[in-house]
Amino acid sequence: MIYLYVISGIVVGVALIFAFVWWNNRALKTTRYKLDTGLGKSVKIVHLSDLHGARFGRDNSRLLLKVAAEKPDFIAFTGDAIHKYRARDIEVALETASALCAIAPVLYVSGNHEMRNKGYRFFRLRLMEAGVRVLDDCTADICGLSVTGLNCASLKNEKIKTVTPPAKEGVPRVLLAHMPHFAKKYAAAGYDVVLCGHAHGGQWRVPFTGIGVYAPGQGLFPGLTAGVHTFGKTEVVISRGLGNSQCPLRLFNRPEIVVVELS
Repeated sequence: MIYLYVISGIVVGVALIFAFVWWNNRALKTTRYKLDTGLGKSVKIVHLSDLHGARFGRDNSRLLLKVAAEKPDFIAFTGDAIHKYRARDIEVALETASALCAIAPVLYVSGNHEMRNKGYRFFRLRLMEAGVRVLDDCTADICGLSVTGLNCASLKNEKIKTVTPPAKEGVPRVLLAHMPHFAKKYAAAGYDVVLCGHAHGGQWRVPFTGIGVYAPGQGLFPGLTAGVHTFGKTEVVISRGLGNSQCPLRLFNRPEIVVVELS
């Protein structure tokens, strides 16, 4: 009889571990921030990043329902919609992009996974055919904001100096850029708000501390993995992202939908 109890305990324990891991990697969390930009009106942005071909429900239905429920003025997607141009990831990214465009305008910048090979030109065209506005080192005026997108390939050079639009009275400047560890460069360019992803929240987070374990470009225990960080007059908002890449599991770090309300 004791063996039955032991086996039952092991089965229950394994089931709980699997449930915990599933919850950490598939239970979407919505995080909201309010930023004062002096805009004179409220603009709601849903910020998504680092999908990496992940699905949350059939045809990403759970993700789409949560985004639609926010009634955003527009959606900002800061890169890594795919993972290494796997056919399945491209299919997921394009079907999700098309569905998001039916909710609100979608502004997109590339991540490092899109820039890994020459497939980006074709993928970019497919995104545009789906209705996405791709901001490759260019600016869009939307909802009273000046929104600039920095191509991921331009993050390490000085392209930001030539693509940043001049400041206009009463028009906040927003930057979409995949990598957060260039935050000081973004602040030096004079942006009011910057939306980033890439760090995946540090992948595994130390419980109750908000500290991530590792992020590409920052190394162990990085400082820029999630939340709002202030650099002078610039607010940098970092999404923990939705999917996974090289490390297949998140721990204490649920997939995140970020809602930014500018007021």
